[in-house]
Amino acid sequence: MTIAELTEDRVVEGVYAVRMKRKLRTKSGTSYLALELVDPTGTIEARVWKDVELLDGRFGEGDAVRVLGRVEKFRDRLQLDVRSLEAADVDPASLTPSMRRDKDELGGFLEFLVAEVTHPGLTATVRAVLAHCELDAYPATADEHHSYAGGLLEHTVGVATLCRETSQLHPRLRADLVLAAALVHDVGRTVELGRGPAFGLTDEGRLLGHVHLGLRLIEEHAVGLTAGQLAELLHCVAVHHDVRGTRTAEAAVLYHANQLDAVAQTRRVD
Repeated sequence: MTIAELTEDRVVEGVYAVRMKRKLRTKSGTSYLALELVDPTGTIEARVWKDVELLDGRFGEGDAVRVLGRVEKFRDRLQLDVRSLEAADVDPASLTPSMRRDKDELGGFLEFLVAEVTHPGLTATVRAVLAHCELDAYPATADEHHSYAGGLLEHTVGVATLCRETSQLHPRLRADLVLAAALVHDVGRTVELGRGPAFGLTDEGRLLGHVHLGLRLIEEHAVGLTAGQLAELLHCVAVHHDVRGTRTAEAAVLYHANQLDAVAQTRRVD
């Protein structure tokens, strides 16, 4: 049974990938396993309360497992109480959560947005950077928004579209700069994160983070930009999570577009 089909108070059996695994202790000192299980339809937290030592040795993060358990509700969220668990002969990559939108359609949108950048140096730089980044293979974040394979592509298109529309509403903005920055603002995720289903942090990602890694990618592949033009592009990317650090209108617009796309994708709609 897929994760999207799970309902409360139901005994289920299914094959999932282990995105996260932690061995913890209750307040009384008893060991248990806290898991995050995924499949192409979604994510669910799971707990192993019994036979912890036995089951702990059967699998690790990133493995595919066959699980038998009961679906319960904990703090208004579904959670799987695992009764039994064993390794499954399935490629874990096939169980990676994926976006619902059509990948080719989004790729077409991305290409359209890149073509909207008219400055030769910014166009060449954006194309060179994106050529080294598989946006459709990574999430925009590991566990916050667009946290599935292709989420990075979806988020990039969303942010770039918001920046393009804002530039049309406010002609005083340098449209090429803000659009180019939007298109490459999160490319560091492709170095910060490993492949699915776990999307765990790489060594560089853990130590440097996606912003620093993205700046490095842009500097490595910049083409046809003066030192000042490159600095303005790097500044927009460097502060896209830090509105108080913005020194240009374009950087501020990118910050708010990034926040808006994240909130629109995650905030609950009643």
